[in-house]
Parts: sequence; structure tokens; C-alpha cells
Amino acid sequence: MLLLNRPTIRRCLLNAIGFAGLLAAAIALRLNPGVFDHTAARALNRLAAGDITANQLANAITFPTLQGLAVVSLACGCWFTRTSPDSRERLVRGCVAAVLAAATAHFLQELLPPMLKPIFDQHNGKNGRLSIQTDPRLYRNTDAIVHQALEFNQLAPNMIVKIPVTRAGIPAIEEATYRGVSINATVCFTLPQCVAVAEAVERGLGRREKEGLPIDAMGPVCTIMVGRLDDWLKVVAERENISVDPGYIEWAGVAVLKKTYKLFRERGYRIRLLSAAFRNHMHWSEFIGGDVVISPPYAWQVRFNASDVAIKPRMQDPVDSRVIDALNKNFTDFRRSYNEGGLTLEEFDSFGPTRRTMRQFIAACADLNSIVRDVLLPNPDTN
Repeated sequence: MLLLNRPTIRRCLLNAIGFAGLLAAAIALRLNPGVFDHTAARALNRLAAGDITANQLANAITFPTLQGLAVVSLACGCWFTRTSPDSRERLVRGCVAAVLAAATAHFLQELLPPMLKPIFDQHNGKNGRLSIQTDPRLYRNTDAIVHQALEFNQLAPNMIVKIPVTRAGIPAIEEATYRGVSINATVCFTLPQCVAVAEAVERGLGRREKEGLPIDAMGPVCTIMVGRLDDWLKVVAERENISVDPGYIEWAGVAVLKKTYKLFRERGYRIRLLSAAFRNHMHWSEFIGGDVVISPPYAWQVRFNASDVAIKPRMQDPVDSRVIDALNKNFTDFRRSYNEGGLTLEEFDSFGPTRRTMRQFIAACADLNSIVRDVLLPNPDTN
């Protein structure tokens, strides 16, 4: 005897409804072939943009069901309805884009988060989260950042959403925190930026507490891109003909993180620091012993594991005063990075490392768009 529980019955009903809807759509396209170039094309674009239907399609792809059969039936119906090669090509490319978007959504929702879930549960939400980046092109739009953060937060219970520390990003961090999103503040290089992030998170957590909303399982972090601050000072040294001990600049990001860590501990901010943008082993070894997140790329993990760097606490060890004095004396942007009040909120967006990083992030989006463009619209001059 076959027993069906409620989730199974619900899924069967949804499959049946989905199949009926798609079958009706296929018949409609058969009777109205001209619709494909407009309505159906827009629907495929929505799929490719990550509409909720893409998630259902991902399930159909990964776990064959009536939904998968319905999608194939609809595609076949469209194919035989249209005789124009151009229309067929658009159909194929649209379906491919939709499938890729759906597979990505499924990968983010069904495969990666469960791998981290045991750690997430063990640490009550402080660790074991999957970090996902908001669109860097939104860095000036608070509402758009919050909207995307909320969408990403719904992908799985153990997501953490990266929000840039820009003028628009700070209020977005507060609002997203209030809405229950564990944030990872990124595009951050300085003590003033970190303080602004910590204060925004505190405001968001405070609003939740006043309304009786839970905060115990939230795990916000504030990234300091230590290596990118070092990179910027090297650019400045080259541009302005500044000569200092070449090893001193390698300590700039370390000095900022250590000072910020001490300040956070003194003030009791409920957010941890994260070290990122690795350039040397000190971006890991100097922070051993601190309650911080270390997030090296895989290649750096391999390098660290193979190194003979002693594993011992160093977080409380101060950076040599000679290094701090030399950096303070020669680099205005180090002073701005190292001292509270060195940057105002209005100056976050124009700070050199911020502009460099945002340009790189946005350029990556443009590169991806170019790849998609070449798939959807192959260059007729070469093909």
C-alpha cells in the first residue's frame, strides 16, 4: 500500500498544476505563434534573471519530475511552432540562460548551505555561513542593497550577505540587520569604516531587541581588506616618490586591524572582524589568538599549511612603533585609515582603496555581461 504524506501530496499537486499551466502555455503558443517573440521571450528573461520559477526549474532539472517533462514539452512546442531560425535560436539561448540561472540557484540553495549546516548549528549561527555578495553596481542605492540582501537571505538559513561600506551601504547595513540579515561588511579598509559598520549593526540589533525579535543566532562580521590597503599605499608611494623601508607597508593593514580589534573589544560591539585580501602570511599569523574570522583563499591555505610559520597567539602583540611612525609620517591615507575620525561617511566612496576595489568589482560584472552577450549575440563579423 502506497502511503503519501502531506509534503508529497503537496508536491504532486504543485507538479500537476505546473504541468497544466505549462501545457496550456504550449497550446497557446501553438495557436498564437507570434507571441513567442514578446511574451515568451520576456518570461525566459525572467527565468534567466533568477525569478522564483528558476528555482522550481532547478528542482526539475536535478530531480526529474512532471515539471521537467512539462518544461521539455513547452520547449518542444515552441520549437515546432516557430519556423524562423532566428526565433529558434532565441528560444535555445533563452532556455540555456534559464537553465544556467536555475542550476546556480539550486547550487546555492540545495548543495552548498547543507555542507556548512552542521558547523552553523554547532556554533549557533556564528560560523558555518555561506557568504554571498550583493551587486556592486548598487553601491549608491540603499534601498536596492537592502532589497537584494533580503532576497539572498532567503536562500538558506545559514547565509551571510556582503554589503559594501559606502555612504549608502551604512544605512543598508543597519536596515538589513534589523530585518534579520547577518551581514558581512565588505569594501572596507579603515578603522573609521569599521566603527561606522559596528554602530550601524548595533542600531539594527537594538531595534530588533526593542521589538522582541531574536538576535542570538545572528553572526555579523566586518571585513578589513588588509592587503588592499597595503596595495594602495604602494601605489601612493610610487606615485608620490615616497621612500620607506619596503617591509613597513606590509604592516599597514595589520596595524589597522589590530587597533580596530582592540577598540571593538573595549566598546563591546557585537560584531567580529574578518581579515581578507591576503598578500602575505601576516594577514593570518598576526591575528592568531583573536576572536576574528580568517578567510584565506584556498591557495593561501595550502601555502600556510606548508609553511614553517609558528602557530602562536600574536593578536595582542603591538605593531612596532617605528613602523607606525614611518607610515603616519609618510602616508596621509594611512593616518586616515588608522585614526578614528580619519574619514567621514561622505568620504567613504571617494577613498582610494574604495574606488579601486569598486572599479574592479564592477568591471567583473561587465566582463560577465560580455560573456553572456557573446553567447546570446555572437559577433557576426567573426562567426
